[in-house]
This record gives sequence, C-alpha cells and structure tokens, in this order.
Amino acid sequence: MERVKAMPRNAAAADDSYRGDAVHEDEPRYLRRQKPVEIRRKKFGGKSASFYRRAFVFGVVATGLITAAALAGDFLYHSPQVALLKAEQIELSGNHVVSRDAVLQQFVRDRGRSVLSIPLDTRRSALEELSWVETANVQRILPNRIRVEITERTPIAFLRNGTELGLIDAHGVILDRPRGEDFQFPIVTGLSDSVSREERGRRMATYQQFLKDIDVVRAGSSDRVSEIDLSNPKDLRAVMTGISSANDSQAVTIQFGAADFGGKYRLVVDNFAQWQASNGHVRNIDLQYSKQVILNTDSSGGTTVAKSR
Repeated sequence: MERVKAMPRNAAAADDSYRGDAVHEDEPRYLRRQKPVEIRRKKFGGKSASFYRRAFVFGVVATGLITAAALAGDFLYHSPQVALLKAEQIELSGNHVVSRDAVLQQFVRDRGRSVLSIPLDTRRSALEELSWVETANVQRILPNRIRVEITERTPIAFLRNGTELGLIDAHGVILDRPRGEDFQFPIVTGLSDSVSREERGRRMATYQQFLKDIDVVRAGSSDRVSEIDLSNPKDLRAVMTGISSANDSQAVTIQFGAADFGGKYRLVVDNFAQWQASNGHVRNIDLQYSKQVILNTDSSGGTTVAKSR
C-alpha cells in the first residue's frame, strides 16, 4: 500500500498563509450590502402641482383678456358711439378754393361706419385726385371724428386753352378757374391736356426761370409780360410792354430761344431804342440765333438784321 508522504509543517503553514492572502485579495473591497436608493416618481407626467396651478391661473387670465378684447373690438366696430353719423364729425382745414362739399363727398360711403374701419390712405388718395388739392392728410380722432388737412395748389399763370382761360401751377397741373378769385398772372399758351403732365412741368419750370432772369436785368420786368407761348420747348416767345421805358405801352413779341434769357433780355433793353429809331416800329425780335438779332418792323415790311452796341 502506497504511503502518502506527509508535508512538513512549515510547508503546510506557508501554503495556508498563501491561500489566505489570495482569498483576501479576491474578496470585494466593500463586503457590506449598500442600501438601495429610493426613487420617487413624480405625478402628472413629471410636472409638479404648483406648475399646473400656475398654468391654470395663466389660462384663466388669458381667456379673460381675449374675451375682453373681443368685447372691446365689437364695441369699437359696431357701437354708435364710434360711428361716423354726421357731416359735422369731419373737421376740415387748409381749404380755400376746394369746397367742403367736395371733401365730404369722398366720405359718403363711410356714413354709419366706425371711424376705425375707414380706410384713411384710400380717402387721402381720393382727395388728392381733386384738381386743386396738392396734398391731403386724413386722421382719426377718437372716439368718432375724422380730421382732414388740405394743402391747395398754387397757380402761377393763366392758361389759354382754345377759348377757355384756366390756371396752371408750377408742376404743370391744369386747374379750373374759381369764381370770385382775382389773379394777376401772364397768360400761358401752347399747353393742354394732350401734353403730358411731366412735360408741362418742365415747360413751366422754363417759364419761371425766364421771369426770374428778366427781373434780375430790370426789376419789375415780369410784370410787363402779358403772354408767353410755350408750345415750342426750344423757343420761348413772350409778349412784353415797357421795353423802352416804364410808360411804354408798345407790345413787342420777343423770341428768346431756350436759354440765356437774362443775357438776351439785356441785349434788348440796351439796344431797343436804337433799333426802333433806325428801323421804325418794332413788332417782333428774334433772338434764337447766336450773335444775330432779327427784327420785324412796320417800315421794313419784312425782317431786318439789327446791329447791337
């Protein structure tokens, strides 16, 4: 029978010591079981009760505000207190030629409507279509009034169109001649509705420049102009008196061309007496051509090239 050899005591002890160390190292560092953490579940999908209370209060307030706004809107758009019921509710200022009836006519369709529903821009545009209205301003005055401020056009000349005599402003807008108004202007010819408004405006700018230039040469000369023909944009023709002296009533037609009105008018003023003494009664002076003056006189029966000083 085979004998099992006993291990020496020291060796067994060493083996036990080794095994103990190994077991000690394999064991977890924390042998005590940790206490599980309690997880609390929030009610109402994770929102607190205070949140829902605030949301409820907000909803109530918002509903109240919307209801109040709806009631206020219904009042403002349907209450007789904000309706345009009488012509006296329309205030008008700035008009002199434009009649009040012409202005009120633009608001006839608004009678009985709330002033808040009146389209102000549309009414302003309609007012500015009136011939004498240059600009219009339309405002709401709560609770139930409309304010209209008018800026009227300023005529600067009479306009002869056939046998009719109207007025025209600096922008070339043709105006009806109001009754009872006394204007002192030259008469302009050669413009009509058939000429575009833009072109009429350009020719009226030439008209104003001409009057300004001759007044620089001799003060008050524009008051001596009785008629200006603007039919040809390259040749302004003016009928003038008082060329030789302030008391001279002789009417002379002068063709000024399209530029240098002051220089040409000075040439006429300085030489007119000489031309008339040498050639007789001068009816027409043509200044269209550079360095050349053509006279039409009674004595010559035709045209004469005049000399200048």
